[in-house]
Amino acid sequence: MTNPGQRWVLVSAGVLLVTWVLFPVYWALIASFTPEAHLFAAPSLLPPACILDHYRALFSERAFWVPIRNSLIVAGTTTLLCVPLGTLCAYAIARLHFRGQGALLGVILATTMFPQISLVSPLYLLLRALRLINTYPGVILPYLTFAMPLTVWLLVGFLRQLPRELEEAAMVDGASRLRTVWEIVLPLALPGIATTAILTFVYCWNEFLFALTFTLGPERHTVPVALALFRGQYQVPWGQILAGAMVATAPLFLIVLFLQRRIVQGLTAGAVEK
Repeated sequence: MTNPGQRWVLVSAGVLLVTWVLFPVYWALIASFTPEAHLFAAPSLLPPACILDHYRALFSERAFWVPIRNSLIVAGTTTLLCVPLGTLCAYAIARLHFRGQGALLGVILATTMFPQISLVSPLYLLLRALRLINTYPGVILPYLTFAMPLTVWLLVGFLRQLPRELEEAAMVDGASRLRTVWEIVLPLALPGIATTAILTFVYCWNEFLFALTFTLGPERHTVPVALALFRGQYQVPWGQILAGAMVATAPLFLIVLFLQRRIVQGLTAGAVEK
């Protein structure tokens, strides 16, 4: 047990850490409601004047709903492709015994270690040959190169935690492997699958390099790319950029806030065993 003095130190350290992490987010939120002329004045806890001009310009002048739509399509489609395929692949690695099983899992993990910039040139040439540049498939397919290994790696660890006895009992009763997976494994693995889907969606939502490289115009730009390319005629519109950042962060913040317990449970249950 900790004495009152140690507890006070731990609480103080926790408060300082949370303040350090959340203050930039708080400042960005306040600045998104602050007039441009007062944006870089002395910082204060409340804006000198609260306006909605930045948010109004974001959707009336910038058509910010377009990159939001693009991000939802790209991140959502990538997640819908990765989770079912990754679940089947992870189940095969976790339950079926075949030669090179450990090496295959190592190769899947190794693919995530390559820097994205090293894959841009060959992927661009491939997508250009297939005429997929500046299309949704041209962004979704590259996203699979880093989202699928993440999905498989997380789900392998989670599926290995499930008791084999339930599957063996179902197959002894005459259930096929496919029926066992559908009726026994998937319901038990639902927390891990949901966690993996959330993390994959967040990862794809925030991706920047591939979205910038494989799209050519604002009609296909995702949210991170659109924010990075905001330009004014004579200056950078920081107010609109911060407002856009708040709009883009709000869905992810709500997802993590309401599902944080499930995310933590899925991650802690997904420790990969040898």
